[in-house]
Amino acid sequence: MSISITSAAAEHVTRCLKDRGEGEGLRVKVKPSGCSGYAYVLDFADKVEANDAVFEEHGVKVIVDKENLSILDGTEVDYVTEGVNSYFKFNNPLVKDECGCGESFSV
Repeated sequence: MSISITSAAAEHVTRCLKDRGEGEGLRVKVKPSGCSGYAYVLDFADKVEANDAVFEEHGVKVIVDKENLSILDGTEVDYVTEGVNSYFKFNNPLVKDECGCGESFSV
């Protein structure tokens, strides 16, 4: 089981953690949501919990609760800029379907 992060996403997370002044890394979760089943939830983790899996790449820790690993296994976290918009993009090979608005997905 693994989660990866692109260099663009790692650079953005590094800047955000520096601006915050604290934090262990990027926490990635999923929650039941929307019309397709799940939605990604991002936050900054101030500490690693006992039930967390930690993946480190490009000097950034991606922290995932082990309960979410089966849904996130193989996911690449990217940070993209399109026009004036910048956002995190998830390349999850387990996704079978996404809702029309792109807010939720099913596996």
